[in-house]
Amino acid sequence: MVDFKNILESFAGVAAVLAVDLTVEHGDDRYRVIDGNDAYKRTVVQSLDEFEKDVPYTRYIQKAANFEDLCESVANTGKPVHSYFDIELYNCWMEVFYLPLASDDPNRKYILFSYEMNPKADIDKLADISTETATNVLKTCLKLRETVDFRESMQSVIKDIRRQCGSERCSVLLTDYENREYSLLCEDYNPDDPNQRPLDSFLTEEFYAVIETWPRLINKSNCFTIINSKDMEEAHKIAPEWIDSLKYVGVKTLVIYPLRSDNKTIGYIWAGNFPVEKTLMIKETLGLTSFILSAEIANEQNVRKMKIMSSTDLLTGVYNRNAMNNRISEDVNGTRLIKKPFGVFFIDVNGLKTINDTQGHLAGDNLLKDVALTLKELEGDNIEIYRVGGDEFLIIAPKTSPAEFLKLEEELKSKCELPNRAHFAVGSCHSDENDDVRKAMQKADARMYEVKEEYYSRHPEYEWHSKPV
Repeated sequence: MVDFKNILESFAGVAAVLAVDLTVEHGDDRYRVIDGNDAYKRTVVQSLDEFEKDVPYTRYIQKAANFEDLCESVANTGKPVHSYFDIELYNCWMEVFYLPLASDDPNRKYILFSYEMNPKADIDKLADISTETATNVLKTCLKLRETVDFRESMQSVIKDIRRQCGSERCSVLLTDYENREYSLLCEDYNPDDPNQRPLDSFLTEEFYAVIETWPRLINKSNCFTIINSKDMEEAHKIAPEWIDSLKYVGVKTLVIYPLRSDNKTIGYIWAGNFPVEKTLMIKETLGLTSFILSAEIANEQNVRKMKIMSSTDLLTGVYNRNAMNNRISEDVNGTRLIKKPFGVFFIDVNGLKTINDTQGHLAGDNLLKDVALTLKELEGDNIEIYRVGGDEFLIIAPKTSPAEFLKLEEELKSKCELPNRAHFAVGSCHSDENDDVRKAMQKADARMYEVKEEYYSRHPEYEWHSKPV
């Protein structure tokens, strides 16, 4: 066997010699650590004396499909490989080099392996890819700025990525592991392939159990790849139901990357059924794209959360006064009209001050939440509910006929004084009476106060803290 000692000692950084054993068809024994310099040994053993030569690589690191794929690529092509990626296992970015070495053993392909780790991404290293891939990814991601509609932009992006990869399908799925939720962001597939169907047809409640297997498949690496039957068999041991479904729809090759932001997985991007010889190019493409899209998606989610927080009443979950003001302004200036015919309802909680004073503000909060729950239970797809003051709510019901308006009004009145539930007063106005939403609101508000005054005359035990002067 060639003595690699001089080669290894010439490296100041981490370096090891690997071997792909061609006599072993698959399994950990196929990929071996032949030797390493002291810098490498210190990363895998506590004492240099503990280091053993010519052992399966899994003696020193956990099994990693991506590591094996890169070794296979160098062994098969005789060409060096350079890669730079985010690796969850070490919570860092890793730059790796695989260089083919001369071999005096026809049953072994030797590889010089070296790497560096950094806690943050180095943009220069991330961009150190083929000119063609860099240009394609740049052109594709510029499409994110073509329209203000994020989903429309992403649909254009994923279509381009599928074309670049030469795959039958590309998809992006968003995940929220904390709340056990997921959603399809975008997908593109070959419409001429009878095996390709919209992913929505598979996205059932049970599919979340499949998604939970993906972190185990990726195994804290940067991606997971299936390019042959051996890969499919290994994946089947971890995620049998998913792999069976892939086989059912004719998927034979797959590359899947996690989308990560703030050390959390927020989704996945994958390409399926592509030419095996394009695997490295596809991984290069998806690797850089996943880095860019992760930031874009995280930013879009943060903006959406901020919009929700700025327009939502945190206690009741309905829209807040700020949202109401914006909605009325949009109607007045014509940017988003309240479609006619419409109805408006003012709802005011009865007895809130007395409850707050005698039972505490927690009891008062529960009163408000109970009223909000009642309003959310109303029939109608077009209802917009706002909390516009301490004890006051507004409902705007666009595209509501007079008959539908009366039905809503009757439903509200039937629930306004139920036993063991919060009591409230209701005032209303339909656009047939006044089609200026602001004047309709004034009429509904005035009528609500008339109803409220009648309620307090029957319930003197409650103090009316907002009685008009």
